[in-house]
Amino acid sequence: MTTDDVMTLAPVIPVLVINDAADARPIAEALVAGGIRALEVTLRTPAAIEAMQEMAKVEGAVVGAGTVINENQLRQALDAGAQFIVSPGLTEGLTKAVLAAGVPYLPGVASGSDIMRGMDLGLTRFKFFPAEANGGIPALTALAAPFFEARFCPTGGVNAGNARDWLAVPAVKCVGGSWLVPKGPVDKATITALAKEAAALRA
Repeated sequence: MTTDDVMTLAPVIPVLVINDAADARPIAEALVAGGIRALEVTLRTPAAIEAMQEMAKVEGAVVGAGTVINENQLRQALDAGAQFIVSPGLTEGLTKAVLAAGVPYLPGVASGSDIMRGMDLGLTRFKFFPAEANGGIPALTALAAPFFEARFCPTGGVNAGNARDWLAVPAVKCVGGSWLVPKGPVDKATITALAKEAAALRA
């Protein structure tokens, strides 16, 4: 599987913060039922690794690790079965380690220098983060212009109200967002309904 494969599974990659591993499988089942298959589990909680392992048991789910910031976390994620890696930034050490592992990778970029550094390392697919705080659609449109080969997954401030606008940007292949799984007890029906709406965003 390539990074492009992950980015085209659905218009939205849900950014998931799982506090209880028992919630992981029901959440994954609900998202996949709604047509959302690429699931980014952020390494922000003690339950994240177990949550990835549980989600990987769901047929159709492509489970990745987000908020990966160093090689130790990368090893933990890969040992847990992560099928793609997402990082909030771009460093040479982590990039080389991910490339050596041969897994799809979306490192975070926020400037032309970030993109150039990534391209020097052989990358053309990036996470634009934090998207809204970095100037939103006008900023990404301007940034993308000199880098015609680059494609992006904006994350951070992207929501149900503006996702379609982001997806209309030619350089955007998908977006990342947390709105598909509301906070509180897991409500599979609601999650599936939100996933269906998100899956239908692709023009």
